[in-house]
Amino acid sequence: MSCSILVSPTTSALTSKPTTLTKTTFISQRALIKTHKNQTHGFRVTCNVAPNDDHNHHKLILPDIDRRSLLVGLGGLYTASNFPSLPAAFADPITTPDITSSCKEANSGIKDLEKAVRTRKCCPPNIKKTIKPFVFPTEKTVKVRWPAHNGSKEQVEKYKRAIQAMKDLPEDHPHSFIQQAKIHCAYCNGGYTQVDSGFPDIDIQIHNSWLFFPYHRWYLYFYERILGKLINDPTFALPYWNWDNPAGMTIPEIFLNNTRTPNPLFDIYRDARHLPPQLVDLDFGGGERDTTSEIQIACNLSTVYRDLVRNGADTKSFFGGEYVAGDAPVANGDKSVGSIEAGCHIAIHRWVGDSTQANFEDMGNLYSSGYDPLFYAHHSNVDRMWTLWKSLGIQGHTEPTDPDWLNASYVFYDENEDLVRVYNKDCIKMDKLKYKYYEESDSVFPWRKSRPAKRNKESQVALTSTGDVKTVDQLKFPVTLDGILKTRVKRPAVNRTDAEKAKANEVLLINGIKFDGEKYVKFDVFVNDTLKEGEVTTPCDPEYAGGFAQIPHSGMDKMMMSSAARFGLTEVLEDTNTEGEEYATVTLVPRIGCDDLTISDIKIALVPI
Repeated sequence: MSCSILVSPTTSALTSKPTTLTKTTFISQRALIKTHKNQTHGFRVTCNVAPNDDHNHHKLILPDIDRRSLLVGLGGLYTASNFPSLPAAFADPITTPDITSSCKEANSGIKDLEKAVRTRKCCPPNIKKTIKPFVFPTEKTVKVRWPAHNGSKEQVEKYKRAIQAMKDLPEDHPHSFIQQAKIHCAYCNGGYTQVDSGFPDIDIQIHNSWLFFPYHRWYLYFYERILGKLINDPTFALPYWNWDNPAGMTIPEIFLNNTRTPNPLFDIYRDARHLPPQLVDLDFGGGERDTTSEIQIACNLSTVYRDLVRNGADTKSFFGGEYVAGDAPVANGDKSVGSIEAGCHIAIHRWVGDSTQANFEDMGNLYSSGYDPLFYAHHSNVDRMWTLWKSLGIQGHTEPTDPDWLNASYVFYDENEDLVRVYNKDCIKMDKLKYKYYEESDSVFPWRKSRPAKRNKESQVALTSTGDVKTVDQLKFPVTLDGILKTRVKRPAVNRTDAEKAKANEVLLINGIKFDGEKYVKFDVFVNDTLKEGEVTTPCDPEYAGGFAQIPHSGMDKMMMSSAARFGLTEVLEDTNTEGEEYATVTLVPRIGCDDLTISDIKIALVPI
């Protein structure tokens, strides 16, 4: 069905509801304005309609291009002055090209090439297949993913047999263990470009944005079905590392090499310091904590609560910022990392990866993560976090509805060795994909009761109100986080009522975070930390807003990546007894890799729910 787009010079932005018209231009759906393929800044004009759209609200979609290039492409109908604010709404969804013919050697994220233990040749084999559209599974059987620490003997044996069968395949087979591991490398370390969107010189990166959750869901979907077919078992389901439950907070025993026969689930490149009975640190910052098991468990549960509830209070905070065609992985200013991705997800990657390796293989670097079977169990639980977040039933816990997210697509080999194209919009409902997660309880999870306890006023001192702590307006941005940074940030409102809180979340926005993408980086964020001298704030405490962390996935030559972070403040202010303060005191504490990290803006905003 064709459609047209209305472009009005009298609107402040191109929207579906223009103001009074003086002159208009109509662009048909099939109109395509595109530069030569060998140029970086190609673009297209299309008309996108979201699923179930009423067809009354259409959207002009373009990548982020120079205004004058757009105007020239439109035939010079208007000058740039006629469009004072060409919007960022010009976009196209990320579209993965044919992975067998448009792949290149991974060129990013591996700082020490000479000491790399895995290959950078991550392209999939080409078995001369054309890309097919995805078809939902029709079988009645629903696969039930199970907690890795509590699997039955049958489940564990079946899983080991399937992984061994995958490892026994020829390396160049699209279903082989090596090829499955390379999928993550190619998508995460510069194997594919946005050539199908007219940007052949811009890589695709599925981390650090709203692509993170759907991409990994599809990755695991096909991985699981391939394993099931290898052992001819349509009921086969992956395990998940249940690190949000105290009983599952160590590396599951099934992944250890503690039997007389070789274990196909074992990987030699893991941090020996973190083998059982060592408890995982879901807020790992590169150093070991000197604490008791009880405190570590409590802090872990608070971290999960923080990532799912406090810092994942709205769609963008949980999924991450927009990432569309034309956005460069290292320079997109709109991208912000989601709460789970920057929190528990990154912490475990770094905690498991071998700290004696130059590039922290396997789990500690994106190019090599897929070589550890534990990676898939970890990401199975990350995928489960999406399910739990949605099931909380909290207002604002909904998937993105922007067509640029719904229509973003990837290409995988399926269980039949066919190339298929899949879309974000088709992975939202797990029941249509015929899998679910086994839960010991449908209503109670330990982290649900782990909101940090409210601070005792007797342990606090008054907030600094003069002189020695600068307001954010007094800082000269960008600021380098080569030491502790403390600043006071003006709040948009104080003493909000429950009704006002129900309409909007108060969120701390740290924008323009630029960092060396070759390094593991982490900094922590504290808000209104007013403890008396001698008292120490931990991740269990209400003043801890959360952290920003990244593992290597940038250029081989030093390349500064850009991101942003969002931290929910509504509960923090309640629990620190500071709802009535006009300013919030924000403290950023560098943990690792921050000597050249810079920040361009810090502010607090009310985000509508």
